[in-house]
Amino acid sequence: MAHFAKLDENNIVVNVIVVDNNIETAAGPLGENDMHVDGEIWCKTVLGGTDNTWKQTSYNGNFRGKYAGRGDTYDPVKDKFIEAQRYPSWTLDSNDKWQAPVAYPSTTTFTDNSETFEYTIDWDEDNTRWIGHDNAQWNYWNPDTSSWVAIT
Repeated sequence: MAHFAKLDENNIVVNVIVVDNNIETAAGPLGENDMHVDGEIWCKTVLGGTDNTWKQTSYNGNFRGKYAGRGDTYDPVKDKFIEAQRYPSWTLDSNDKWQAPVAYPSTTTFTDNSETFEYTIDWDEDNTRWIGHDNAQWNYWNPDTSSWVAIT
């Protein structure tokens, strides 16, 4: 099956659909011709009229950077889909991946009664830091000391 992303006027993905690989293109069946413009024209003609754009996306991420999801952006210059920005403080790196202003914690586990557990880690946008929950309390990641500190 082939997958296509419907884009709005700002190249934001608003929907992703699945179509049959047997749709004919000028070069044969769509399933044998990834990113063939005939598949995009078929979507526009059959599903969406003239005021929208469709771009094929790869379920396995084999082309156009990643599998498109709602809210992602299609960059026509790079011919790829870029994940939606998770948080305002994050920036896009040279590989078009969003990066937090603080590196992800290098320690993601803690020990309690001789058992090792994973922190539940999330980004705290208000304080621009990583926070983690252990069995008993919330902590924040201190990148200067590479350690978790209890939030009091």
